[in-house]
Amino acid sequence: MATSLRFFFLFTVTFIFAQFFTTNGMFSEQSNIMLPTNKQSTEKLTHLHFFYHDILEGKNPTVVQIIDPSNTIGFGASYMMDNLLTEEQEITSKPVGRAQGMFGLASLHDRGMVMLINLAFTEGDFAGSTLSMLGRNPVQDTVRELPIVGGTGVFRFARGYAIAKSVWEISTSEHFVVEYDVTVSHP
Repeated sequence: MATSLRFFFLFTVTFIFAQFFTTNGMFSEQSNIMLPTNKQSTEKLTHLHFFYHDILEGKNPTVVQIIDPSNTIGFGASYMMDNLLTEEQEITSKPVGRAQGMFGLASLHDRGMVMLINLAFTEGDFAGSTLSMLGRNPVQDTVRELPIVGGTGVFRFARGYAIAKSVWEISTSEHFVVEYDVTVSHP
């Protein structure tokens, strides 16, 4: 009896999985599962604007290579960072936080990186809060978009996007500057 009960259970679970989660060879498909929502919750939309400073060389670099793949194209090279975030594009302007995380060259075809960065804020209403950015960053493009996938503190349950713009006119081989416009929705 126990064997037939196990078979029935496995058959039922397999059937449900096949009904709701298979894509039949399609790129995507919506399921019929409805998730509960809290209609009383309200969300805030917050926009942040700051500048990110990669210090690549010199006495106190804020980016260090942790994996050198020893190939000619750089694929797999990985780095850790603890970069200053400022209010204006000059590194001497008011600090608003740090960009702490890692990135690596993840494309065989271009300068596409995978980035995992925690934006840790130190100023104003957001002091002590973080946003987590995770995604592909095609650094050869002047303007690119990255997803915000979460946060802490004020930004708990945050989601949104960041527009990164390389500031080529003031960047050097030692100091690379990126302007960020971040838009997040959060409770």
